[in-house]
Amino acid sequence: MAISHEFSYEKPASLGSALALLTRYQGQAKILAGATDLAVQLKEGTVTPQCLIDIKGLSELDTLAFQEGQLVIGANVTFQALVHSDLVRRELPMLGESALTVASIGVRNRATIAGNICSAVPSLDSAPVLLVYDAVVVVTSERGTREVPITDWFKAPRRTALAADELVVEIRIPVPAVRHRGVYVKLGRYRGEDLAQAGVGVMVTEQNEYKVAFNAVGPVPLRSAKLEALLRGRTLDDALLKQARAEVPSEISPITDIRASREYRIHMCQVMLERALRAATGLLAGKSIDVEHLV
Repeated sequence: MAISHEFSYEKPASLGSALALLTRYQGQAKILAGATDLAVQLKEGTVTPQCLIDIKGLSELDTLAFQEGQLVIGANVTFQALVHSDLVRRELPMLGESALTVASIGVRNRATIAGNICSAVPSLDSAPVLLVYDAVVVVTSERGTREVPITDWFKAPRRTALAADELVVEIRIPVPAVRHRGVYVKLGRYRGEDLAQAGVGVMVTEQNEYKVAFNAVGPVPLRSAKLEALLRGRTLDDALLKQARAEVPSEISPITDIRASREYRIHMCQVMLERALRAATGLLAGKSIDVEHLV
């Protein structure tokens, strides 16, 4: 399918120039980084910008570093870079493992985690890990820079807290100082390039603090305060897991669509929550767990 809509193309040489373009076009510009979503939208005509602003050449957005207890991920960092990063593997293995579930190798070579959260689709695979680790999105414009907690980022399907003249420059993920492990479990219809029918992410610390997040089972990805309160400070056993499973239907609001029914999504979230909790606590205890095949 050809792109029938005409637009101008800009490749700024500096971040300041990119921000000036966003100001000039008053919400009629789109940022081009990986373009894995944007290219499809342009072909389908669901977006019709006056200008594409290509930021791939801005080296200041290529950062992938551990700074002051935080993993800092620049806006141009791809999912494949996360998969292959020794730093990510050491500091936040859940991030690399969840990145591996995104689409295909070809898509991961182009798609960025910043672009993923800007797409704000309910099923995005990066959301659970960012939510359970309390990530912060750093955005900037000619008006200044601000930090948006990931819990405040997703406003509705395909709508975020990003203003029209703002650009995501990096994502910061605080890495707990205590021992911890996280697991993301994704339900798809088949192995390979598929959107999540449902997803569950959990993180547990050695102090039995738990974080739980879901994707693809509501208008936006979400954290579960009720489940976290239920689990807090307690050691997992069959009785506690049964209680946790029973709370799931009240915490999520899935729909029935062509990929899965509401009832199936609820049931599988209960199953995946238990498996994710068992896997995360097992990893924390030093057990070998195959996190790629929990569903």
